[in-house]
Amino acid sequence: MDGMLFPIIVGIIGIAIGFIVAKLIEKSKGKKLLNATRKEANSILKEAKVDAESIKKEKILQAKEKFIELKSEHEKVILSREKKISDIEKRIRDRESQVASELDKNKKLNRALEQKEKDYNFKLDFLEKKEGDLEKMHKRHVDMLEQISGLSADEAKKELVSSLKDEAKAEAMAFIQTSIEEAKLTAEQEARKVVLGTIQRVGVEQAVENCVSVFNLESDDVKGRIIGREGRNIRAIEAATGVEIIVDDTPDAIILSCFDPIRREIARLSLHKLVTDGRIHPARIEEVVGKTEKQITQEIIEVGKRTVIDLGIHGLHPELVKAVGRMKYRSSYGQNLLQHSREVANLCGIMAAEMGLNSKVAKRAGLLHDIGKVPNEESELPHALLGMQWAEKYGEKPDVCNAIGAHHDEIEMKSLISPIVQVCDAISGARPGARRQVLDSYIQRLKDLEDIAFGFTGVQKAYAIQAGRELRVMVESTKVNDTKAAELSFNISQKIQNDMTYPGQVKVTVIRETRAVNVAR
Repeated sequence: MDGMLFPIIVGIIGIAIGFIVAKLIEKSKGKKLLNATRKEANSILKEAKVDAESIKKEKILQAKEKFIELKSEHEKVILSREKKISDIEKRIRDRESQVASELDKNKKLNRALEQKEKDYNFKLDFLEKKEGDLEKMHKRHVDMLEQISGLSADEAKKELVSSLKDEAKAEAMAFIQTSIEEAKLTAEQEARKVVLGTIQRVGVEQAVENCVSVFNLESDDVKGRIIGREGRNIRAIEAATGVEIIVDDTPDAIILSCFDPIRREIARLSLHKLVTDGRIHPARIEEVVGKTEKQITQEIIEVGKRTVIDLGIHGLHPELVKAVGRMKYRSSYGQNLLQHSREVANLCGIMAAEMGLNSKVAKRAGLLHDIGKVPNEESELPHALLGMQWAEKYGEKPDVCNAIGAHHDEIEMKSLISPIVQVCDAISGARPGARRQVLDSYIQRLKDLEDIAFGFTGVQKAYAIQAGRELRVMVESTKVNDTKAAELSFNISQKIQNDMTYPGQVKVTVIRETRAVNVAR
């Protein structure tokens, strides 16, 4: 047992010694490696120090260069600023010198002005003294003249002004009369030819107007059906058409009353359909009235198209064509508006052709001159201006628009077509039988004519004759001489023109008569 343990122990000891020896050898190698590492680290540190020093020197050099560059730029900026400051100082010095020179000039001017003011005050005092002397002298002369003439200065002045005024009036009237006579010699004959030739070449109809339509019935039994139970049918018709239906004792007839001819025509046609059909009740009434309104609208368009084609007018806007068609159901002073417009269009075309103007444009303006009388909605504008607005809206030419707006002198006339339309409108409206006037207004117009004449001094008698187309004035020969008679005629005509409204024109004739009466015994 002991013999076996010994080799084992020896082996273990050997292994331990080998291990220790190995450790010692490894330790000696580690020291050598450590020494080598330290040497290498020292050499790296030395190299790093050398590199750091070189980098440090390089950076210092770069910093110095940058500093020198910035310093030079800064010096440049400072130099430019100093230059600007020196320029500004120079300008300020120049301005100061200019201001000083100006102040010197102003001082000199002030001294000169003070001297002139002294001279002016001296002259003013001198003139005031002279003016006082002149006033005294003038007053003395006026007193002498008043003593010589026996009139005061105001009375003499009034006499002088009155004599000059009368003389100027007489000369003005003579000049006006001469000018009028010269114009008449050259223009009246040709104007008469044009107007008379135009009127002769147009055929016209007489005026008919009323505000009621008579609807004839086959028998009085139909009246009860139209009225309906408790009046429901007649109320339905009136509500649907806006027309008042008068059922009275007139045999076989009822009366349709309305100021609007279109509504009256719709009511008349609707009643005709209802009576012919025999079915009269509120629902049927509304249906028939609706269909009749469409029929009338279509008829208005057809009438407008026919009128435009008959007159040879092309390119008229559909809305204006419809307005022309509505004229058929509108009248003015008893004159059918469509017939009046057609008549004016024909007159304008003929007159424009006689004068060498564009007859087609004149016809167009004549047809459209009263479209403002058939508005879709009520307007506060006069019909001439409203018609002009419509024409402008629907693309009519400026000459046509101006003729429409100016035919009652509400705007200035800017083309030769405008006075032609105005004259032809007056011809169509003023001819005998064209328009129906209320008797009271007609009589009142004649009385107003005579009253205007009696408002002037020296008028003895005045008579409105020829249906108000002429005013004859008899004057007292002792109060009105021949010159004043011409002046009186002119003043009366101007007064009538400014104060009255009348169709056509009014001729004013002043008659001065001297009578010498003796009796033979």
